[in-house]
Amino acid sequence: MTTRSAAEVIELAAERNIDMIDLKFVDVPGTMQHLSIPTSELTPELFEEGTGFDGSSIRGFQPIHESDMLLVPDPNTATVDPVYEIPTLSLICDVRDPNTGTNYPRDPRWIAQKAERHLKTSGVGEVSYWGPEVEFFIFDSARFDQDARSGYYFIDSDEGVWNSGSDISLAGVPNQAHRPRYKEGYFPAPPVDTLTDLRSEAVLKMQKFGIHVEKHHHEVATAGQGEIDIRYDTLTKTADNVMIYKYILKNVAREHGKVATFMPKPLYGDNGTGMHTHQSIWRNGTNLFYGEGYANMSDMMKYYVGGLLKHSPALLAFCAPTTNSYRRLVPGFEAPVILALSARNRSACARIPMYFKSPEAKRIEYRCPDPSANPYLAFAAMLMAGLDGIANQIDPGEPLDVDLYDLPPEEAAKLKQVPGSLPEVLDALEADHEFLLKGDVFTPDLIEMWLDYKRTREVDELRLRPHPYEFYLYFDA
Repeated sequence: MTTRSAAEVIELAAERNIDMIDLKFVDVPGTMQHLSIPTSELTPELFEEGTGFDGSSIRGFQPIHESDMLLVPDPNTATVDPVYEIPTLSLICDVRDPNTGTNYPRDPRWIAQKAERHLKTSGVGEVSYWGPEVEFFIFDSARFDQDARSGYYFIDSDEGVWNSGSDISLAGVPNQAHRPRYKEGYFPAPPVDTLTDLRSEAVLKMQKFGIHVEKHHHEVATAGQGEIDIRYDTLTKTADNVMIYKYILKNVAREHGKVATFMPKPLYGDNGTGMHTHQSIWRNGTNLFYGEGYANMSDMMKYYVGGLLKHSPALLAFCAPTTNSYRRLVPGFEAPVILALSARNRSACARIPMYFKSPEAKRIEYRCPDPSANPYLAFAAMLMAGLDGIANQIDPGEPLDVDLYDLPPEEAAKLKQVPGSLPEVLDALEADHEFLLKGDVFTPDLIEMWLDYKRTREVDELRLRPHPYEFYLYFDA
């Protein structure tokens, strides 16, 4: 990360003829928020005292009688924003309480920073590195609605295999037929992959934000599923990068008359969207996950994986935090639902990638998360689970290097699986969250707020509404 002082940011704005300053932050569920100020307001005091906003209007933040909050920009995040036509400097902010002047306990970015500090004070390591594989869909259109007498969604994509029989494409030209078949989108060249230039444009804009992109490609599903791989970085920086990644891709898709979504399972009968997360712990430039054990895994790494697997039911409340997440995490459909460790085998929740044999490349890939997660909370929770595994030497069990879905039924029945719904993982978090409270990383208030928000705003609201497929099943009852 480039280190800048407030004075250097002010100088940068002058050099680049910046007219506006965009102050970005993230609400508790994980949506980017922003406000803009003219460059005349970019002063040294802004980086010390911040600027005010109404915290009661932000999901998961303050009640209305305690609504005043402060945004304090992080000068190290200063970047010329490639989305806006007017020259604009982007700054990611931390949230503070104006009464105490301290960081706001419910600010997701502060929780990520506390997790990094806890790693250092624990003595386990100096730094953790995070490499998420963020997948997405790009559709030509998406519309949906729900009221007392109707409920529907409708997705369309000129890349969708369902459009192969149309006379005219969605672009209004004769149908050119080349489309990826269901589950065969990984990864044909153009003309089947029609979105290469769009993804490349997004990559170029991500690089302007300082994100190191390694590659991009079409993913397995039909209808515009893709992935842009970003290089690993420290925990908070990587969470920043994920939020900017989503921001850039959504805006580039909009510029092209399309729509990007990070919803885990928007299509029935095709692959869902995940955020496999690679992670490791280092000290003095040495990867502490490299060793002499299974697949060159150190004991530290083994116990870290043990913590991830043990706490997975609770972790998923942050890592797969939507009702739609469990349309993806379904047993028997190649989803990572079996709580096991494996090298190479992608059907295990925890996998050790074997592309390269160097000590620097050794890491664990945790495959349960999806990109509907708030990355600050998800990464922090995973680190805390892993550290708990190290502290208590939690054994992940024997590795499973068979095809976990081809096991005989009696063997498969012995394997633990992730919970199958959002209510189940919320119950698991309620019962198992002490590991998150260590070092005051997560607070009881944040856990209680998360449980209440998810249960009342999502679980209950979905339970109250009839599903369209229920009409197909039961209307003639």
